[in-house]
Amino acid sequence: MSDRGDDGASVQGGGSRGLLGLSFEPRRAAPVGAAEPANRLVDIDQALRVVLRHRWLVLGVIGAALLAALLFTISATREYRATTTLAINAQPAQILAGRNQPLQRLRNDDQYLQTQFGILRSRSLAARVARNQKLADDPGFTAQGLPREQRELAATFKLMRNLEVAPVRGSDLVTLAYTDPDPARAARITNGFAAGFIETTTENRYNTTNYARTFLQDRLAAAREKLENSERALVLYAQNQGIVQLDNGSAGGRASRDGPSSSNGDSLSSQTLVALNTGLSQATADRIGAEQAYRQAAGSGASSELVQDPAVQNLRAERARLEADYREKLGTFKPDYPDMQALRARIAQVQVAIERETGTINGALRSKYQAAAGRENELRAKVASLRAEVLDLRNRGIGYNFLQREVDTNRELYDALLQRFKEIGVVGELGENQATVIDTALPPKAPYRPQPLRNLAIGLVVGLLLGLGLAFLIEFIDDTVKTPEDIGEMLKLPALGVVPRVARGSTLAGELDDLKSPVSEGYHSIMTALRFVADGGMPRSMLITSSRAAEGKSSTSLALAQNLARIGQRVLLIDADMRNPSFLSANGESIGLSALLATSEPLAGQVVATKVPGMALLPAGAVPPAPAQLLATVRIRELIDEAERAFDVVIVDAPPVLGLADAPILASICEATVLVIEAGSARRKTVHGTIRRLQAANAQMVGAVLTKFQPKSGADNEHYGYGYGYGYGHDTGDARRGGKGLLGALGKGRKTGPNILDVGA
Repeated sequence: MSDRGDDGASVQGGGSRGLLGLSFEPRRAAPVGAAEPANRLVDIDQALRVVLRHRWLVLGVIGAALLAALLFTISATREYRATTTLAINAQPAQILAGRNQPLQRLRNDDQYLQTQFGILRSRSLAARVARNQKLADDPGFTAQGLPREQRELAATFKLMRNLEVAPVRGSDLVTLAYTDPDPARAARITNGFAAGFIETTTENRYNTTNYARTFLQDRLAAAREKLENSERALVLYAQNQGIVQLDNGSAGGRASRDGPSSSNGDSLSSQTLVALNTGLSQATADRIGAEQAYRQAAGSGASSELVQDPAVQNLRAERARLEADYREKLGTFKPDYPDMQALRARIAQVQVAIERETGTINGALRSKYQAAAGRENELRAKVASLRAEVLDLRNRGIGYNFLQREVDTNRELYDALLQRFKEIGVVGELGENQATVIDTALPPKAPYRPQPLRNLAIGLVVGLLLGLGLAFLIEFIDDTVKTPEDIGEMLKLPALGVVPRVARGSTLAGELDDLKSPVSEGYHSIMTALRFVADGGMPRSMLITSSRAAEGKSSTSLALAQNLARIGQRVLLIDADMRNPSFLSANGESIGLSALLATSEPLAGQVVATKVPGMALLPAGAVPPAPAQLLATVRIRELIDEAERAFDVVIVDAPPVLGLADAPILASICEATVLVIEAGSARRKTVHGTIRRLQAANAQMVGAVLTKFQPKSGADNEHYGYGYGYGYGHDTGDARRGGKGLLGALGKGRKTGPNILDVGA
């Protein structure tokens, strides 16, 4: 028989853990697409494998970055950095007028310091330094071929670029640093910035104080004149209206802001009205209380005075006692009995006494109520007569109050301006500096830039980050299935095993004949894994398929059939790819699956034996015009059932899934379906489409096999290898070479009788 190119599949073998890369529950099928435990956010082992897989790319990028940093360091101009330290006085002392005590001015320290830092970085200060140092005429600093105005502007912007202002955290200190190729000039410019800043702040302070003093002098003259005019108008209005303001000693001898209507001023009538109104409120409250008590006593006779009166309480207690005695004796004597009549007379006397006391109390309450009502009416009349008098006084006091407020406002404005004028005079006399030079700049001895170690470290970090980023970017863009972990993480399928690529100079038949070869070990481990995918052990019928051609499905079918036969199983390998058969018998196309599907012949008449004991082959037969239509009949199900009865295991080598309908039809019939995926070639989207088609056909997918796996690093070898030192780095061998191997031997069988499979010659 001949073999197609997809039979060059290979698996990494050796060791159940490194080979299988999966976890099966014994005797139980793993559900396809079942949810898996959440992985760690960062898989360190996987990340390390990615880095080692692309290690030459990472190292190359790091080397390029280091070389660029080295070239930059060598070619860079040597620059020197000079520094000076300033102390900025954030809270200067001031002497306030009328107070011979220093008081800190209230302002935001951080905001003030930021303002000073802005002045240090300003263009005006840089221009002052350029003029003071005559940098526009220095040929080593500016190009002399330009006009002077442009040279000064160029020197200014160059100073701004090379100056660094660094505040010292937690203090009022600030460090000025300037970088220049000339160390002496760097120190001179740095000291020039410190001196220029002090001169600028001093000039600004003097100009501000001088302007404020002139401004306040003009405002004081205007405020004084306005205050005098308002006071004259107030006195004239009081004389015309006959208002006499009585001062009770308020501050400064000034009249109250509320004028005549205030209790602090003239208003005896107002004070009397307030007192009468208070008395009227109290009288009204007394009248309401007395009226309520009187009406309550007159109505129900249960007022608080009656309840609390001792005489009434004693009489009621006596009456209750006598009535109780009468009721007690009534059970013994008749009502006309003399003692009973005496008790009734006594009770009547007590009742009369109670009514008499009650009448006395009610009369007292009525008198109290009438007295309270009379006092209320009297006070109400006095309040009414006095209210008109007070209202007239307030009407006349409206104008007075307006003039009084104007006088008070003008006086406060004048006092404030006078006080501020005195403060500015004191500040001008103090002559306080806003900043002080702590350390002057000295010419530096060693260059500040370039810094070789720093540049190389930056190059190393940048190169490492860029290299790692490119490695992971390539890994992310490459969406092919490359490792068994990808099968579980991307496809949500159990990974049955890994088959390495056939080593250069070897053939698949030779690898399978060598039971210690990595390929043979890989397929043996896959067979072992298949024994645990179902509760009943090895599935009776298995479909082996792939997404595309040449992924190794035929090689996998052959290897599994051979390994099962070697452990004593009776195995039938069915070549169901009737479009492009992989296995040919010595009888040509006279027998095979296509003939069985078109006729009702028994299975045994079309099966040929192989040189492997226990293994038989049902070739594809003649290529039919419509293979999918043959497979769509019930005949294929009858053949699979007949094969399951005659053999222990039936392995069906199906066509690829995508673009064909054969594999989904066969997958719906077989007991288990195994998907073969070529490592590093099958794209995730393609494999997902294959899985969806198989699941739509109700295929029982038990897992996937990764073929033609070629580790790219030692980490991959350790993770997926046996630990025996095998290295898989060679090109793919051609499975067609060595036609006299196992694949060729399959075609040398002959027709046998039912249930008899002979080894081919």
